[in-house]
Amino acid sequence: MIRRLVERSGIAAISVALLAGLALPAGAAADLENDYPTEARADYVFGCMAANGQTRESLQRCSCSLDALASILPYDKYVQASTILSMRQGVGQRANEFKSTKVFDDKIADLKRAQAEAEIRCFRG
Repeated sequence: MIRRLVERSGIAAISVALLAGLALPAGAAADLENDYPTEARADYVFGCMAANGQTRESLQRCSCSLDALASILPYDKYVQASTILSMRQGVGQRANEFKSTKVFDDKIADLKRAQAEAEIRCFRG
């Protein structure tokens, strides 16, 4: 809608950008940033739907869950925690190193808190 108004009125792009920035509440611009790549988003939603059913409602809830997760946990922290979880499933000394390190426990705890918040927002609301 804003685009149509801009095209019709001939307002310069810089003016529109300034107006859009002023219209957003503090912190809302950060919400517009999307540091989760599309492939990671699709992978998350497919996995979520596999666990929760292949329905339209499941698609909506899983998409919501990912959006909530992304708003809480930056993508690089998500990747770190996911990698640690994957490495912990292994066997041997390397897997044990990932299982017994406090720093890794903290990264996984951050992911689990974000996932719990996302579940509350999208699956129980």
